[in-house]
Amino acid sequence: MSQAILLQDVETLGERGDVVDVSPGYLRNYLVPRKLAQPATTASIAESERRQQAAEQAAAEQAAKAEETAATLRKTVLTISHQAGEDGRLFGSVTGQEIAEAVRAARGLKLDKRRVQLPEPIKSTGSHMVTIEVADGVTAEVKTIVTPE
Repeated sequence: MSQAILLQDVETLGERGDVVDVSPGYLRNYLVPRKLAQPATTASIAESERRQQAAEQAAAEQAAKAEETAATLRKTVLTISHQAGEDGRLFGSVTGQEIAEAVRAARGLKLDKRRVQLPEPIKSTGSHMVTIEVADGVTAEVKTIVTPE
């Protein structure tokens, strides 16, 4: 049996970066030509571990930045003015795009409109709570006040 470092996730063997034992023929004839794995040497194992640690550190930093952004958004109160009738119903609606633009104007944070989770567009004046997904698994509730023009 020879050892190989997986360069990509292989369903039957493991995930990227794992060191696995495989037969020499499987490594030479299948894994290496398809760039799924490389032969494991002491130097390549050390390089793989270093890469994994760097990836974990980068993921931790990104998660911390996402939590910081979410904390900033939780303190934010957005005010959006929109044309409305006398009964408080809007002409049109407030969409995720408008909320993303209001966050950009208020806090300078660039958000994708698809990250704003609205079950349905806001069609009345008043105060509404809007969920914004900052990163995978990190969300923030933003108070949005819709006022008539």
